[in-house]
Amino acid sequence: MTTTPEHDARVANMKFSSVYPHYVTKVEKKGRTKEELHQVIEWLTGFDEKALKDLIDEKVTFEEFFKRAKLHPNASMIKGVICGYRIEEIETPLTRQVRYLDKLMDELARGRKMEKILRVS
Repeated sequence: MTTTPEHDARVANMKFSSVYPHYVTKVEKKGRTKEELHQVIEWLTGFDEKALKDLIDEKVTFEEFFKRAKLHPNASMIKGVICGYRIEEIETPLTRQVRYLDKLMDELARGRKMEKILRVS
């Protein structure tokens, strides 16, 4: 699926620190914890809690966030539709990576078991 250059630029320039509180609110509202959220983010990106706090304090963009990330080898197993896009069909790597994160947050908020979210075989 092709996204527009404008859409991709908007995604790349969004500040992770502006989206992160929405992730926290979403998962906590559904009875999950901030610790579980951090576990999911660390699985996908390799960022532990301290690294995550530093990135938030730096107000990095999603582009910089994913440049520094070490994406989990099983990230490509994240499939499905999020924000109207089928993840596995998104051609722009950064946009696909951001949607991976969105999908994981969605699964966490929906109460999916952690083993399934973390793609444990």
